[in-house]
Amino acid sequence: MTGSHSFYIGLSLALCSSIFIGSSFILKKKGLLKIASRGSMRAGHGGHAYLKEWLWWAGLISMGIGEAANFAAYAFAPATLVTPLGALSVLVSSVLSSSFLNEKLNIHGKIGCMLSILGSTMMVIHVPQEEMNLTLAEMSEKLRSPGFVGFAIWVLVSSTTLIFVIGPRYGHSNVLVYVLICSSVGSLSVSCVKGLGISLKELISGKPVLKEPLGWVLLFCLVICISIQVNYLNRALDIFSTSIVTPIYYVLFTTAVMTCSAIVFKEWQYMDLDSVIGTISGFLTIVFGIFLLHAFREIPFSPDLIYFSQRSSLGSNHAPPQRENERQNQPLLDEDDFNKEFQNVEAEEVENL
Repeated sequence: MTGSHSFYIGLSLALCSSIFIGSSFILKKKGLLKIASRGSMRAGHGGHAYLKEWLWWAGLISMGIGEAANFAAYAFAPATLVTPLGALSVLVSSVLSSSFLNEKLNIHGKIGCMLSILGSTMMVIHVPQEEMNLTLAEMSEKLRSPGFVGFAIWVLVSSTTLIFVIGPRYGHSNVLVYVLICSSVGSLSVSCVKGLGISLKELISGKPVLKEPLGWVLLFCLVICISIQVNYLNRALDIFSTSIVTPIYYVLFTTAVMTCSAIVFKEWQYMDLDSVIGTISGFLTIVFGIFLLHAFREIPFSPDLIYFSQRSSLGSNHAPPQRENERQNQPLLDEDDFNKEFQNVEAEEVENL
């Protein structure tokens, strides 16, 4: 299979992954809301009543399909492409939440969606289409490199601190606590997926991969990472709005994965300056679009809003355009007031005489 065909297979899998993952947020949120309406202990307080709700399981299955497609995409395309394309799952989640969760999508959200699509297109154009053909032995060497070992130790220490020290105190008031746990642990899961993808390729080619301990270690670590991600993502979704959790999770998770990918696979070394600038610009465009999509989600937009913002900045006391036109067409004095004013002037002239 040529590099170009492998690239487009990975791209297609990443797009399908975004659709399933974006839908899973809505299904799981609907299930959690249904559990809360029955008075069961919520996931944010450590409850596990969602395990008896079929909507939550439907969301989990949808996320499983999406993650499976996403994992397969990592085996065919670079991580610098697959991970940022997760922004499309945010778009799917936003559009579906406006229909099923009564969360309105205003003009700011629509512009944010367009920017996210534009940024994703920029990244697809600029990332390298040739994927590194690594063997399982080479993958083992990369995972034992000092850079990755230091990064993994940092993730474990920070996640443990967030789970046992910071989480019990600030987890219910700060959305970053649980989302940081999901994002940092998720960066390790991507490395596990890349290694398992290499193992799967060698298994298909007939190599005795099942006898290698690295594949089983990666599978065990992947199960642990996914379990932690699901648990704390459920807590974040149960406590905070989907419109808050989804974009923050995307930005932090993508940043963590791109950092881990740069340390392990060093994909940036094989890109020229134009591609690096284009990829970073595309990612920043996606981040800005995601921010615009959700930061002003609850702010209504109307033409009068622009006029009022200009009036407040200029400090004037003018009325809105429609009222200003009506005021300009009105006489300065009503007919009765004009007659009274005329009588007063005549009285003053008589007194002067």
